Amino acid sequence: MLLNACTFFSLLPLVAKVGKTSLIMSLVGEEFPNEVPARAEEITIPADVTPEKVPTHIVDYSETEQTDEVLRQEIVKANVVCVVYDVTQEETIDKVSSTKWIPLVNGGVEKGSKIPIILVGNKSDLRTGSSMENILPIMNQFSEIETCVECSARNLKNISELFYYAQKAVLHPTAPLYDPEDKQLKPLCVRALSRIFSISDQDNDRVLSDAELNCFQKSCFGNPLAPQALEDVKTVVWKNTSDGILDNGLTLNGFLFLNTLFIQRGRHETTWTILRRFGYDDTLELTDDYLYPQLRVPLGCSTELNHLGHQFLQKVFDKYDEDRDHALSPAELKNLFSVFPYMPWGAEAYSSVPTSELNHVSLHAFICQWTLWAYLDVQRCMEYLGYLGYPILTDQESQTTAITVSREKALDLEKGQTQRSVFLCKVIGPRGTGKSAFLQAFLGQTRPSLYAVNTVQVANQEKYLILFEVDVETEFLKASDAACDVACLMYDFTDPNSFSYCASIYKQHFMNSSIPCVLVCCKADEVEVPQQYGMNPAEFCYKHRLPVPIRHSSLRPTAQIYSKLAWAAMYPMRIDRQHIRSNPCTNHLNRIFLHSCNQILLFLMFKLCMKLTIFCVCSHRHLNGSDMSSTSFWLRVTLGAAMVTVLGFALYRAFARSK
Repeated sequence: MLLNACTFFSLLPLVAKVGKTSLIMSLVGEEFPNEVPARAEEITIPADVTPEKVPTHIVDYSETEQTDEVLRQEIVKANVVCVVYDVTQEETIDKVSSTKWIPLVNGGVEKGSKIPIILVGNKSDLRTGSSMENILPIMNQFSEIETCVECSARNLKNISELFYYAQKAVLHPTAPLYDPEDKQLKPLCVRALSRIFSISDQDNDRVLSDAELNCFQKSCFGNPLAPQALEDVKTVVWKNTSDGILDNGLTLNGFLFLNTLFIQRGRHETTWTILRRFGYDDTLELTDDYLYPQLRVPLGCSTELNHLGHQFLQKVFDKYDEDRDHALSPAELKNLFSVFPYMPWGAEAYSSVPTSELNHVSLHAFICQWTLWAYLDVQRCMEYLGYLGYPILTDQESQTTAITVSREKALDLEKGQTQRSVFLCKVIGPRGTGKSAFLQAFLGQTRPSLYAVNTVQVANQEKYLILFEVDVETEFLKASDAACDVACLMYDFTDPNSFSYCASIYKQHFMNSSIPCVLVCCKADEVEVPQQYGMNPAEFCYKHRLPVPIRHSSLRPTAQIYSKLAWAAMYPMRIDRQHIRSNPCTNHLNRIFLHSCNQILLFLMFKLCMKLTIFCVCSHRHLNGSDMSSTSFWLRVTLGAAMVTVLGFALYRAFARSK
């Protein structure tokens, strides 16, 4: 962070010199200057010589050489303004707020925002005692005043501290955290620290144990507390609060008290270090960099939770499953999402995953919903993981480590296999087909939903299948509207006009694409009605190299149909080969072919046997007695005839079974 400017200006430049330029020159030269110009040149202090390790650009101001408009321009660029007064002249103190300077500073910034101000009392070497009694009312009047420092340019007293506090006012401002009038933390600060406490309370017992405190301390400051230091902290809380310590652990009130104490003692940086570690900016809102880390998802790739994401979410689930019944009740779920600024789990989430009648969410359903978020909107998923404190609790750089970006689908098609575990199926069909019932059967419940996500078994592997019901009124305006991993085209077994809708959708959007399609015939438990289309569904599937339509009944649903959809998504190139085996038209042709081969083979066997018989008779007529009595000759003839007979019979039986 670069401090654009620390702007100094005197209060009574025409009446008396308060020493603002002398302060700058004493800082740079480390000695009091003999000659002081009306205005010092702009200087930049390198980061390596400042306590906070940030470069500091200092701009001086002189009313004799510059106008108020120039001053306003400098204030807009400044991160902090130091207002200098003379501790030996009380009239300079009175004019800090009553006439020009603080109103001028406030008027130079945008409405609603305030720039930090440091009050600097110079020439403390010329006065005995302090001017703080006169300054405190001014500090209470203006919340933008961070602190007041009394110093001396002549003997270099508190010169370095002055610029340290100027940096600190920018890096660790008091105004967002603490109300000096009420002497308590501001509501936004309480909200942020309460969320931090909840995340750090890893066993959800409402107190931070020694182990949790050390984990928190190490995450924020790099090292755990020594045992004695930890006991000293708890002792301070115990002595100053009635409910700060419970069962030898730190409660939320104790945690808030400690941060209030840090701020009151001028250690704002401690609280700010905690806040920034957990993703907060100067306005006490979570930063976009924290909530939405950059994740590149190339076209044709998808996103899903990996093992790190699953492990983290399982720990979160176990943390809030207070009754250990392996399910989250609505109250437990509300407690889990209390670290969110809003409740993300609404009615649509309950109807998208398999839940109980009491709306209790199992670990399986919990992971299913997160799988849905990760696939459909990975930025929202990472936002949610950020609210739960994923990068802090797992000591990871960001939420991107919980997400896997899949290989491009084109490469999966080329290799004929995929490593993905989540697939999207769009369920398309005319109104009244039974699409909603199809999704409900997938979850085993009756609540309607556009999405349904559950696991299926494919080749002895567990995969996540997301079903999305496409609105019948939706018009596919572009290719991305039809994009999915597999399309489920549904038609009504009892509606003669139902299949024509599916055929039309297929020809318009899927026939020339690489997206596999599966036809599902709904209401298969009722009487079939011929479809009024140029060909029946089986012939249509054979013509377009699609698998035979799968029959489905919402009264007797089976898990096999959903596994087939996932199988088609996993192995889209095998659909063409599968349809040859499963299509009834193809099977009928196969039977005709096998029967023809059987007849031809029998005819050839008959001719072979006849030729062998004729050969034997002719040989008998032409051979003499000694040849005919030859044992070797007749043995060969007998064995040959037997082998031909056995082979012919075996082939006949084989073809007979295959019919």
